[in-house]
Amino acid sequence: MTVPETSKTPAARPASHQLLADRTVVVTAAAGTGIGFAAARRCAEEGARLVISDRHARRLAEAADRLADHTGTRPLAVPCDVTDGAQLDRLMDTAAHECGALDVLINNAGLGGTASVAEMTDAQWDTVLATTLTSTFKATRAALRHMIPAGGGVIVNNASVVGWRAQRGQAHYAAAKAGVMALTRCSALDVADHGIRVNAVAPSLAMHPHLAKVAGEELLAELSAREAFGRAAEPWEVANVMVFLASDYASYMTGEVVSVSSQHP
Repeated sequence: MTVPETSKTPAARPASHQLLADRTVVVTAAAGTGIGFAAARRCAEEGARLVISDRHARRLAEAADRLADHTGTRPLAVPCDVTDGAQLDRLMDTAAHECGALDVLINNAGLGGTASVAEMTDAQWDTVLATTLTSTFKATRAALRHMIPAGGGVIVNNASVVGWRAQRGQAHYAAAKAGVMALTRCSALDVADHGIRVNAVAPSLAMHPHLAKVAGEELLAELSAREAFGRAAEPWEVANVMVFLASDYASYMTGEVVSVSSQHP
C-alpha cells in the first residue's frame, strides 16, 4: 500500500489548552532531545509546574535553559540517577516540597542496546533492566508515597512496542519494556482505591538527533517502513499522548498501554 505523501508529514505542534494547569509534573530523563524533553516542554506548555530530572547535571541545566526559552518559565531541575532509590525519594520529596504537591510523574528513563542473547553479558542485561524497568518501579513507589496520602495522582510510563513484538538483539530491552507494561497494569489496580491512575505509552520510533547518531540508516529506514505513515514519530507527537493520559480527559483510563504507533498486538 502506498501511503499518501500528506500523511507522512507531521501536523503542526498543538496550541496550549492548559490541560495541566496548576499541577506539579515530574519528568525523568528529561535532558537531551528525545521524548523526555518533548514531554517536559508539552507539560509546561499545558500549564504544569514542571520538575525535570536527569543524571547528567550539565545537560539537565541546559535543558532547563532551553525550556525557559520556549515557555518563559525555568523548571525546577533536580539531578537524579534513577537506578538509585534514595535519589528518587529525594527527587519526589523535593518536587512535593518546592511545588506544594506531586500530581503527575512521567517515568521516561530507559536504556537500550544491541546484543544477541548468546553473547549478552550479565552487565549488559543488568544495566538495561535496572535503568528501564527497576527504575520505573522505584520512581513509582517514591511518587506513591506522596500521591496516596493526597488521595490522587497520575503516573505515565514510557514503554515500547518492542515489549509486544520481537526484534533481534533486543532481548534485554524488550524484556524490560514488557515488564514496564506489566508493572503499569498491576500497579494501576494496586492504587485505584486511592484515586490514582497509572497508564503507559508504547512508542515505536521517535526521531531525534541522538537517535540519528547512534542508529544506522538501514535500521531506521526499516523501522520507519513498518509504520502506517511511513515515517518516525516526532518526539512531541508521543508527548501529546502523555499529556492526554496525565490530564482529566483520561479520567477513566487506568492500567492501559497506549500504542503511539500502528504496531500493537
